[in-house]
Amino acid sequence: MSDVVLSGVFKRYGRVNALVGADLTVPAGQLTAVLGPSGCGKTTLLRCLAGFERLDAGEIRIDGTLVAGGGRHLPAHRRNIAVVPQEGALFPHLSVAENVGYGLDRAARRSGRIDEVLTLVGLAGYGDRMPHQLSGGQQQRVAVARALAPRPSVVLLDEPFSALDAGLRTGLRHDVREALRADGATGVLVTHDQGEALSVADQVAVLCEGRVVQSAPPTTIYREPADPWVAGFVGDAMLLPAVVEQGAARTALGILPVTGATADGPATVLVRPEQLRFADGRDAVAATVLRHDFHGHDALIGLRLADGTQVTARILDGAAPVPLGGEVTVRVDGAARAFPARTLAGLPAEYQLTA
Repeated sequence: MSDVVLSGVFKRYGRVNALVGADLTVPAGQLTAVLGPSGCGKTTLLRCLAGFERLDAGEIRIDGTLVAGGGRHLPAHRRNIAVVPQEGALFPHLSVAENVGYGLDRAARRSGRIDEVLTLVGLAGYGDRMPHQLSGGQQQRVAVARALAPRPSVVLLDEPFSALDAGLRTGLRHDVREALRADGATGVLVTHDQGEALSVADQVAVLCEGRVVQSAPPTTIYREPADPWVAGFVGDAMLLPAVVEQGAARTALGILPVTGATADGPATVLVRPEQLRFADGRDAVAATVLRHDFHGHDALIGLRLADGTQVTARILDGAAPVPLGGEVTVRVDGAARAFPARTLAGLPAEYQLTA
């Protein structure tokens, strides 16, 4: 198992800055998901790590060994890194076993390693099949097995599930995660799917405009985002203007206990939809039901408060509390995350849920 450290990595394409001082540590034996919107530098980071691109500045170390930076650029084939692309890219004229064993020496092929990794990815007994006899999900499993076969230091997965349907994607990504864990591999998963990153990764690194703005376990990313942009990008978020006084914030949803930047004065507070409860009582506020978006396992209820602020509540049973246009009372369960008011400036309009 090898850890990976990127320090102050810059990569430019002409006048475009793809990576701007990116810092990231990938712990050995863990899966780190690199998450961000299109154009934020995710793929460039992966290509620099793989050795496909030269750095303009900064350095990359794998298990303490400098592989890029300071005038050094170790070629891709010498970094002991495997890449799983978006589509499996299997050799169509080779069997599953031959695809997995491609690049292994004769001793490794005879050692049973091919059967071992096929078992890890749930394809025991599939060695004699041809790629065209497999489903899309099975082909991706073969691609993962091929990546694991030579026991690389690091496995890079470049949105490997994006071409699959939702149901297949969910099961496959967990199986692949277990295969990486069973083989002791250090993994980096590039994705734009927030649910995928939060559900399978040990660590999530959020990229924005070429910078790693936060890197932490999934629960920390969701519950303690570094700034309002991360809060709005990772999961559903309500970001409300507030005034903080002695550890509590005065908001359109009432007076809320806060965590984070709790200095007295103007602030922005984060409330997640699952924190909003339909309830009566002194601390509840009135709202009008605007919409009901049913998702099966839960539902999102759009609400408008008396001052015009629009908020969203998530309910698990999916049942609408009242018809559209009906009146309800709601309160916030738990503390809100507070940020200095200035951090709201420049935030995309869809994240600013103000009147």
